[in-house]
Amino acid sequence: MNAELARLILAQICLHACMAAMRMAAPLLALKQGYSAAAVGVLLALFALTQVFLALPAGRFADRHGLRRPIGYSVVAAVVGAGLAVAFPVFPVLCLSALLTGGATGAAVISLQRHVGRVAEGPLQLKQIFSWLSIGPAVSNFVGPFAAGLLIDHAGFRVAFFLMAVLPLASWFLVRRTRELPPVIAASGATRPKAWDLLREPMFRRLMLVNWFLASCWDVHTFVVPVLGFERGLSASVIGSILGAFAIAATVIRVAMPSVAAHLREWAVLAGAMLVTAALFGVYPLMPSALAMGVCSVLLGLALGAVQPMVMSMLHQITPEARHGEALGLRMMAINTSSVLMPMLFGSAGALIGIAGVFWATGAVVGAGSRMAWLLRENGGNFPTGRP
Repeated sequence: MNAELARLILAQICLHACMAAMRMAAPLLALKQGYSAAAVGVLLALFALTQVFLALPAGRFADRHGLRRPIGYSVVAAVVGAGLAVAFPVFPVLCLSALLTGGATGAAVISLQRHVGRVAEGPLQLKQIFSWLSIGPAVSNFVGPFAAGLLIDHAGFRVAFFLMAVLPLASWFLVRRTRELPPVIAASGATRPKAWDLLREPMFRRLMLVNWFLASCWDVHTFVVPVLGFERGLSASVIGSILGAFAIAATVIRVAMPSVAAHLREWAVLAGAMLVTAALFGVYPLMPSALAMGVCSVLLGLALGAVQPMVMSMLHQITPEARHGEALGLRMMAINTSSVLMPMLFGSAGALIGIAGVFWATGAVVGAGSRMAWLLRENGGNFPTGRP
């Protein structure tokens, strides 16, 4: 990992930590002010909602303007969002802060992913570089909430929000000296292609479906484990430890992947992750103890943690270089739409078929969908629409 990539990963951590900390602190303040759990659910959904609508325009903007300008606008939005919470720590302003910090993080991630994807030379470097980049969100999801929690306990919410408003500024100082890559000149034509045309490509469509299946599994685990643990009388600290074991395992596998990237095939990792996830979802509700659930959580973290670098590597190979931003925007839009809608679906399904039924139904769907990952190998790694 070179110095420039390290700076970009740190920039991603600083900006993403701002959003992750706001996502923890804002609901706590809302609950303290007497708002209902339903209101807090709406507040949490707003962090993903902006990214649903902003992802595609942000991708196109990155295709046109590169790295620094999108990052600059994202930093401004994140600073303003967290700063408003410092000045006016009331629920309507917290909702606006959620929209601004969530949207800023999504737009910045798209531009960063596009930039590092263009820097990479060949499939091996793509796998390595996206494995390193994927460590950033895992680290920030720990650092941001941990720092905010300490500040809330010892100095209050406003001081925590102030730190969140300062963190994105570090992102800009880390990115501003990054050399912009030459713009990609799109092929001339009568009309500008639409982003949805990418979905007409069978390989791209299959990859998006595989990504959606596996992202939904991540959401299922995050949503269902606390409910399952509550039903079994587990304490909050034990439930948190089970989820924490999942996050640590996902981080560990991403740290290990760059050293073994030469031996990995994207389609094989994705198909394997889907089959392992389906099997683990089948046995997870049958685990008799917290320790057994923790083992399942670790194994699931290893399987799902390996997914993002492989998806990002393949996406950059199967899409035209001039449209990488659009492709990344479509992917982020799909994932965040899932994050907004799936918890509601899981809750309704759990009421009908039980929490164990949610695990088993999801596992069956993912297992059946593994054929999509297998079909990603049909071109033998030679993708006609992207880079060789």
